[in-house]
Amino acid sequence: MSKWVIAYDDSDAERVDEGRREALCTLGNGRFATRGAAPEVSADGVHYPGTYVAGCYDRRTSVVAGREVANEDMVNVPNWLPLTFRAADGPWFDGTTGQGHGQRWELDLRRGVLTRLLTVRDSQGRETRMTQRRIVSMDTPALAALETTFVPLNWSGRLTVRSALDGRVTNRGVARYRDLEGTHLRPLAAGTHSGIAWLHTETLSSGIRIALAGRTTGDRPHAGVASTAGADTWIGHDLHCEVDEAEQVSFSKVVSLRTSRDSAIEEPLAAARDDVTHAPDFDTLLERHELAWSQLWRRCSIAVSDDDTQRVLNLHMFHILQTLSPHTADLDVGVPARGLHGEAYRGHVFWDELFVFPFLNMNFPETAEALLRYRWRRLPAARAAAAEAGYPGAMFPWQSASSGREETQRVHLNPRSGSWTDDNSHRQRHVGIAIAHNVWHHYQFTGDGDFLADVGAELLLSIARFLCGIATFNKALDRYEIRGVMGPDEFHDGYVERAEPGLDNNAYTHIMTSWVLCRALDTLDLLPGRRRRELEERLGLDQVEIDRFEDVSRRLRVPFHDGVISQFDGYERLAELDWEGYRARYGDIRRLDRILEAESDTCNRYKASKQADALMPFFLLQTDEVLDLLRHLGYERDPELIPRTVGYYLERTSHGSTLSSLVHSWVLARTDRESSWRFFVYALRSDIDDIQDGTTAEGIHVGAMAGTVDILTRCYAGLQAEGGTLRFHPRLPTDIDSLTFTMRYRGHWDVLVNITRENVTVELPHDEGAPIRVEVAGRRAEVAPGSACELTQ
Repeated sequence: MSKWVIAYDDSDAERVDEGRREALCTLGNGRFATRGAAPEVSADGVHYPGTYVAGCYDRRTSVVAGREVANEDMVNVPNWLPLTFRAADGPWFDGTTGQGHGQRWELDLRRGVLTRLLTVRDSQGRETRMTQRRIVSMDTPALAALETTFVPLNWSGRLTVRSALDGRVTNRGVARYRDLEGTHLRPLAAGTHSGIAWLHTETLSSGIRIALAGRTTGDRPHAGVASTAGADTWIGHDLHCEVDEAEQVSFSKVVSLRTSRDSAIEEPLAAARDDVTHAPDFDTLLERHELAWSQLWRRCSIAVSDDDTQRVLNLHMFHILQTLSPHTADLDVGVPARGLHGEAYRGHVFWDELFVFPFLNMNFPETAEALLRYRWRRLPAARAAAAEAGYPGAMFPWQSASSGREETQRVHLNPRSGSWTDDNSHRQRHVGIAIAHNVWHHYQFTGDGDFLADVGAELLLSIARFLCGIATFNKALDRYEIRGVMGPDEFHDGYVERAEPGLDNNAYTHIMTSWVLCRALDTLDLLPGRRRRELEERLGLDQVEIDRFEDVSRRLRVPFHDGVISQFDGYERLAELDWEGYRARYGDIRRLDRILEAESDTCNRYKASKQADALMPFFLLQTDEVLDLLRHLGYERDPELIPRTVGYYLERTSHGSTLSSLVHSWVLARTDRESSWRFFVYALRSDIDDIQDGTTAEGIHVGAMAGTVDILTRCYAGLQAEGGTLRFHPRLPTDIDSLTFTMRYRGHWDVLVNITRENVTVELPHDEGAPIRVEVAGRRAEVAPGSACELTQ
C-alpha cells in the first residue's frame, strides 16, 4: 500500500460511504476547495458536490423552535465540475442511467491530483472507458482543471461531451441543518463568448460577487454548441467529435473562480474570463501545480518508521495545507474547524485553531501570522462584545465568521430526540485563552519582535484585560473567582439546582488565565521602551491595571477534591455515571449528552465529560510549567497531582470530541506510552475511518488532523521552543523506532531533526544565519549553519 495514495474502488462500496470519500478526496489550495464528487452527479442525498471559498460567508434567517434565528454560513458556491457524455444518440451519463463498473478513485497526496477510472455501459450496451484527472491549482490559486479521457471499447460514432457551470446550488450538506434556510446565491448573469462559458452570482446578504469562467477543449477538431438550462443559473457547451472503437480522445476543462473579495482585480467576472483566456493547457497547469506541491512537502516533511501511520499522516498534512496554505497568508480568514471540505459548524472559526498553530509555526509562520491578524482585525468587535456585557478588554466569540461577532447558535438540534434545546456554548470564554496561547508561541518559534509589538501584544493585553475583568474577588476565600462560564468540556453548562447557566471556577479557565496574565506581563517587559509606552497610552493601560494582572494571576481559585484538580466548583457533588450500563444499552456513548437529553436527563448531573478540560493545562503546558503555575497561585507543588488527575478523568470521559483523544494521548505520553499510542491511533484514524459515524462527510476535522502531527513533532519528540533554545525530551512510543522532520525556526529554513531511541540530531543545511541553541536532556550545544550536532538522550 502506497504511503502517498489513498484509493477507493467498487469493492469499498459497503465499507466507505460516498460522503466520506468525497470529503477525504477534496482538493484545495488554501483559497478555495472542491469536494471529490463525481462531475456528472448533483446533490442527491448520497453525493454532494461542494466548493467553498475561504472567508466567503452569508447570513440568512430561519424560524427555529418558534423563534427567528440568524445563521452565517460558509457558502457553497457555484459548481465548476459538471461534465458528462453520451455515446452516439444514447442517454447522458448521470451516474445512474449509465451502468458504471470497475470504478476506482486515487488521491495522489504528493502531487495533489485526484484520478478516477470508470467503465460506463449505456442502455444500448455501448461501453466506454473513462479516465479523469482533477486539480485545484496550488500554483495559481484562482484556477482548477479537469481532464477527461474517453476510449470507446465496443462502438464507433459520435461522442458528445457536455461541460457546464452550475449555479443552482444551495447549502444542504448537513442533514440537521436542512430545515434551516440554505439558499445563499442570487443569479446575476450567465453566457458564452469565444468558447468560454461564464456564470456570475452574488450572495444574498453579504453581497459577495462570485464569478466562474470555464474553457473546455479537446485534443482533436470538434464542434461546439452552447447549451443552457435555467435563466442565469446554468451555462455550458456541448462538444462532439467522431471516434472509432479503441480510439482515445481527451477533453480538458480549465476554470477560474473569482470573488469580489479578491485582491488586485477590478471586477470578478472580468478577472475570471481573463484568467481562463490566458491559462495554459492542462499539462502545463499540472506541471506547475505538482512543482508547488513538491515545494510544500519539502518544507514540512515528516518520516516515521511505521508505514500505515505515515500514510494517514500524509493525508492529514495534505488536508491541512489545502485549508491553510501559503496562499492563505494573503487572505483575511481564520481556521474553519471542518476545513474547506464541508458545511459542518457552518465553516465557523473556533478554538480548534489552538491545535493547528504549532504545525504552522514550525513550517509556515507567515500563514500563522495571517491567522492571528484575522483575530487582531476583529479586536473592535471583541471589545464591543465585552463592553456590551459590562467588561473591559476583548471578549472574542466562541464561533467567529466574517465580522467577528458572536455566531454561536442559541438553540441546538439533538438528532437523537428531534428536540431543539438551549445552547450555552457562547459562555466558553476560553477562546481568548487559545488566541493568547497562539500569540505567545508564535513569538517563541519565530522570535519576531515586530509582530509581537505590532499585533501580538495588543491581542494578549486585550485578552488579559478581559480575563481580569470577569474575575471577582471573594473576601471569604481571599481568592478571585470566575463564575458562569463553560469549559472545553461541553457536556457541562450549568448546575441542575441553578436556573442561570454556566459553571463557577472552571479549573482550566483559571489555570490558563493565570498563564495568560503572566505572559501579558512578560510581553510588556519584552517591548522596547518607546513601543511599550505607545501601546500603554493607546490602550489606556496604567500601573494600577498592570498590578491587577499580577494580583489576579496569583490569587485565582483552583478547586480540588480527592487529591485531584476539580473540573469546576461542585464537581465532587455530581453522581457517578453507570458507564457499563450505558455502553451495554447504547454501544457508542461518545455523544452521551444527546443520549441523556433524549431520556429527559442531563450530563450536568454526572461526572461525565465529552473531553476532560481539567487535563487541558497538561496538554498546553510542560509539566513543570503547570506545577510552577500552581505554586504561583499559592498551591502545593505536588508532582503526583498530574498522574492522579489524569487517571481520575480518564475513567470519566466519553471522548465525544475528536480533540479528546489528542489531549489524552499527549498527557499519557509521560507515564503510559502504550495507552498514549492507542489514543494517538484513534485520533489518527478518526476521519479516514469516520470513527464518529458520519461526521467526516460533513467536513474533515482540521484541528484533529493537525493535532496528530503535533503529537509526533512536539509531544513524542519532546520539543519545546522557549527563550531562543530548542529543547528536546524525546518519549518515542514502542511502535515507532525513529522520527524525522523538518521545521523553520527563527529565520532558519529546513532545520532537520532526527530522533532515535538513543540520539537527537539537529542539522542546519544552509551555510547562513546565526547559530541556534539546542538542549537534549540537559545537554546543550550550539548548531552553526551548514553543520549538525548529535546529542545523546
